[in-house]
Formats: sequence, structure tokens, C-alpha cells
Amino acid sequence: MTIHSTDPFAVPDGEKSPVRRLRGRLAAPVTLWTAPGPAGLTVSSMLVADGDPGRVLGLIDEESDFWDAVSAAGRFAVTPLTPADRQLADKFAGLMPAPGGLFAAGEWLQTAYGPVPAHAGAWAGCSLSSERPCGWALLVEGIIESVQLDTPTEPLVHFRGRYSGLDR
Repeated sequence: MTIHSTDPFAVPDGEKSPVRRLRGRLAAPVTLWTAPGPAGLTVSSMLVADGDPGRVLGLIDEESDFWDAVSAAGRFAVTPLTPADRQLADKFAGLMPAPGGLFAAGEWLQTAYGPVPAHAGAWAGCSLSSERPCGWALLVEGIIESVQLDTPTEPLVHFRGRYSGLDR
């Protein structure tokens, strides 16, 4: 038996499009987007825009259960993940089994916007504002209606196909 230090199913760099390779060179926050239903998805292609009102934008798989739930509910929650949440991120990304379902393990805070991990140091409740095709994804825009902030925590970051924390 061989244990791989890399993903044996990953597309080799030379076969990836230049755009995908460029995206891989950008560090991205790892967040969990959830909706009533419940449904959820790990999202790294996202940003927060300050303003009145503040907004979140994210690239979502339009064939995901998460998008079906957001379309029906019109609202969702966005939770920044921490290095301790790597397995949670992999489960919601479909990279790791989730026996009993995605929300079976761990403790969850039930909110009007969708379930949020009970240990989350921060999360935002959003209403769906718009969506449109963008590349091979759906660009989803939400208006931030509620922000819950607790103790600041180190973010989980995705860079070049791997998770990491911040080196300080």
C-alpha cells in the first residue's frame, strides 16, 4: 500500500488552464456557507464588500444542494473557518465522507439564515440579492443583515491546493 503525499487524482499543473493556475497562486479564505434546509457548501472564492449595506459575493456550484436551498429560502449564513475546521471544510466540499449527513457531527447553532457551527468565532446572516453565471460557477451576491463576532480566531486559508494557517 502506498500513501500519497499529494492528491493522486489531481490534474497535473501542465494540464490546467492558465486561469486555474493563476487562481491557485492566490490565497483564499475558507468559509462555510449554509442555508435553511439545511444545506451547506465550502466556499473559498468569495469576498466581503463593506458599504451600506455590506455585501458578500461568492462563486457557487449552481448544481449544489446549497444553491437549491438558498434559491428556496432567499437567505444564507457565511462562517469563516479556522485551522481546526479542516475536516469540516472537506466534508462540505465533498472531499470527505459525512456519515449521517453533513450536519450530523458537531454542535450547530440554528439561525434564521441556516445552521452555523456552535464554535464559530464569527458569522454573517445574509439575504440573497442576486445571482448570475460567472465562468463555470454562479456569482451569488448577498446583503449582510446580521454579523456576529466573538473572539478573533486565525483563519483557515486555501493556497495551491492545500489548507494552511497564517505564519506570524
